[in-house]
Amino acid sequence: MNPKLSIPPVIALALAGILITSQHQSISALEVASAALQKHLAAARSTSPGTDPSHAKAAAVIQAAKNKGPLDWKKFAAQLVDFGRDPFGGNLRIMTDFQQRLQSMSKEELCAALDEIAALDLPAESRAKLGFLLIEPLAAKDLQLTLGQFINGIKDDSGGLSRRLTDVFKAWATKDPAKAIAWFDQQIANGQFDTKEVDGRSIGRNMFEADLINLLLSSAPADASRRLAAIPAELRAGVLMQHPLQLLGEEKQLAFATLVRELVPGNEQIELITDEARGLGYGEVTRFMDRIAATPTERLACVEKVADSQIRSIAKGRKITREDLDTLRDWATRQAPDTTGRITGKALADALRYGGKLDFAAASELALHYHQASGNDDVLISFLNDSSGHGNTDQARALAATITDAKRREEILKKL
Repeated sequence: MNPKLSIPPVIALALAGILITSQHQSISALEVASAALQKHLAAARSTSPGTDPSHAKAAAVIQAAKNKGPLDWKKFAAQLVDFGRDPFGGNLRIMTDFQQRLQSMSKEELCAALDEIAALDLPAESRAKLGFLLIEPLAAKDLQLTLGQFINGIKDDSGGLSRRLTDVFKAWATKDPAKAIAWFDQQIANGQFDTKEVDGRSIGRNMFEADLINLLLSSAPADASRRLAAIPAELRAGVLMQHPLQLLGEEKQLAFATLVRELVPGNEQIELITDEARGLGYGEVTRFMDRIAATPTERLACVEKVADSQIRSIAKGRKITREDLDTLRDWATRQAPDTTGRITGKALADALRYGGKLDFAAASELALHYHQASGNDDVLISFLNDSSGHGNTDQARALAATITDAKRREEILKKL
């Protein structure tokens, strides 16, 4: 089963509250919160139960849970709101006991609880929050049943429910791919993934298809190709963006790149294939390009992306040096020699724009150095085009005057 479906009870509930309260929070932030919650829980267990009157009602709810009595979902919904606002200040013991009760319930009891929650006189958002808490314990008992219980809500979902059900579906597809795929295709035929979006994009279907294609890439690449081909061409990139190359693992990257080249419209191929370059070092990107047998166009795009990310990263911390640019130029020359001058000029413009530690005069001096060393106008043209003089019109025009090609020199001077 997917590891995400085996979260320790208190952490599962805490993460649920945090995720629902702020669905845009990053996964790394949730991991930090999880570690902090574990420490907080350990400290709470070493002390006697608190007597804060604000927790009295919630404690009564949990006492009923311990006694196997009916749960008062309405009271717990109120406590859940408080916990969502301040998970570190809430009574984690109460939350732990509640989650343990959910874990001990049978799948029939959990489904009955969902029916009870649906009938509550509460705002739709509150009912959804309560229902979300039952996904993990129900999935631990029956993956298909969990999907069946929640799939009706996916049509109007903005991503929260889809993300959670995608984990359940992935676990099922890993365990029993034939049955999971048949179920998914039936849901599509039934209109469960129909959307009101003008462009026809369904967040839920994109997520399900992405996980399924990811699984099939290694076990049945032809099936992965058939699934993507069944999706309208203009929507295919949106599906594959759910799992960019860097998240697939090295063993699947060539198959993914082949899928993109064969089935994604040309204007979107480069973005999907070269996204791997963002944030990687020169050596890592070189190995990646070799691994996917990058075409000259793809290689050039990768070089441009890694140059951009490397220079921005350096510029944010310190002033760009000639040694930094020499390293970039040496690598770029080996990968895409015809673009070294242009990439150098853009790198200088980026350092000027994003770093704040390199002034225009120093950047111009470096650009002029590489122009004179290579005899190539590209470095100056690229630098001046991308920086637009950076508010230094007179200096920029003086630099433009050194461009050798008269026609290109006049074009830059007019622009300035």
